[in-house]
Amino acid sequence: MPSKYDSQPLYLWGPVIVYMAVIFYVSSLHEAPLPKGMSDKSAHWLGYTGFSVTIARALAGGLGRRIAASTAMVAVLIAVAYGVSDEFHQMFVPGRSAELADLGADALGAIVGAAACWAWGIISVRSRHEL
Repeated sequence: MPSKYDSQPLYLWGPVIVYMAVIFYVSSLHEAPLPKGMSDKSAHWLGYTGFSVTIARALAGGLGRRIAASTAMVAVLIAVAYGVSDEFHQMFVPGRSAELADLGADALGAIVGAAACWAWGIISVRSRHEL
């Protein structure tokens, strides 16, 4: 069920902006603070999965709404564009570098997150109609 806050831009886009700021901050560090045993690619994949979910949520107007395939694709495009800017940013951070494989992991994560939102929208709408 949509919330009364769903139409407020800060409620929708605030989490996206915070997520972008966290990605930028971590990218500014000499070395990313990864949990022991987690690979760099896994961190990119997981991070951008969550990032695309927050973008899809904002584009759809909040949680509990069906997310169209086109909305999911736009979420992926926004996330990947930010991934490109993140890799560019890392070119200027000592100890960091831009890697195409990192961008690939970002894109894969973005696709998974947006696809999950799209699929969840289909599943939740169908289950509400069956009640």
